[in-house]
Amino acid sequence: MNIHEYQAKELLAKFGVGIPAGHAALTVEEAVEAAKKLPGPLYVVKAQIHAGGRGKGKFKELGPDAKGGVRLAKTLDDVKKDAEEMLGNTLVTVQTGDAGKQVNRLYVTDGVDIAEEYYLSMLVDRATGRVALIVSTEGGMDIEEVAHSTPEKITTITIDPAEGFMPHHGRAVAFALKLDGDLNKQAQKLSKQLYEAFMALDCEMLEINPLVETKPDSSGAANLLVLDTKMSFDGNALFRHKDVAALRDETEEDPAEVEASEYDLAYIKLDGNIGCMVNGAGLAMATMDIIKLNGAFPANFLDVGGGATTEKVTAAFKIILSDPAVEGILVNIFGGIMKCDIIADGIVAAAKEVNLSVPLVVRLEGTNVEKGKEILANSGLPIVPADDLGDAAKKIVAQVKEAA
Repeated sequence: MNIHEYQAKELLAKFGVGIPAGHAALTVEEAVEAAKKLPGPLYVVKAQIHAGGRGKGKFKELGPDAKGGVRLAKTLDDVKKDAEEMLGNTLVTVQTGDAGKQVNRLYVTDGVDIAEEYYLSMLVDRATGRVALIVSTEGGMDIEEVAHSTPEKITTITIDPAEGFMPHHGRAVAFALKLDGDLNKQAQKLSKQLYEAFMALDCEMLEINPLVETKPDSSGAANLLVLDTKMSFDGNALFRHKDVAALRDETEEDPAEVEASEYDLAYIKLDGNIGCMVNGAGLAMATMDIIKLNGAFPANFLDVGGGATTEKVTAAFKIILSDPAVEGILVNIFGGIMKCDIIADGIVAAAKEVNLSVPLVVRLEGTNVEKGKEILANSGLPIVPADDLGDAAKKIVAQVKEAA
């Protein structure tokens, strides 16, 4: 699960992490009031969507010369104008795709006098079973290009969860950022705070970009501040974090994926034209691979799980067909805990309820398979049976081509 920048900063502040003052806003009036609460005289108005690249993004409804989703405002009138242009409009970034995302929330923060920008993130390295801490002196909007063109400027530090964060990890971060003196100590402290937040909240990813070094104040002191952040969480651990789960913004998610979660279906929309309904993540991945092997592309990943009911299967069909790109459906079920006759009942019920108008190929194997095949054969529906996975993939691809 992802959350907005302002929500992530509020969570990090609880762990002592330094962030600029700021307030969320849902309306133009709230944005202006938020700015009034800040010392100024420089404000930052930031679009809140679940995507990166906001600063370089463009609004569909505005001209090509309009500013992006992160803007500097020198007056309250500027804040008002920026809020009016952002709220309700669609921001397109490198991460949203051409469809973009509608901006429904803003974050108005105090301006920061920046001396340097750095990059720092944490994620779960599944290959090593450790937390990977990724650090670079080249923070900012072009970090992807840095990773591609000059990977030597990126340092990866791994932390064994059994050992936890140790002082040498903090020193390694400070060394990678080339900081000394008080800033070196701040980097060590900050990295420890971020690790504690990462582990305590069951994060999957925590990205600080940029982490900024401020210019020295009147006393000569400089600080490290989190200027922007993204956080995502392990959905399987949200039952432990009711406060985090409450931050979910369903308007930022694919409606079909939201509906699927209500039925405990694992669904992810893809870009192909063959809808897939499978039980088991491994079998679902194999099904998608063999569809591609036969010259087509899967429209989704959908795992109905091991205990599907007729209602659940019907819901899965509706979700698949809600995608206008779907030109055919392949059902691939191995009945272990799940019985093939129950799946067959669900397929027939769903096909009748949605008035199925695209080709449907079904491969059943396992518990009560003969009973399941009999239900499909006697349904009176144009369901094409398949003997095995290879046969099923060939048949659905051929059926879609024939129907085109």
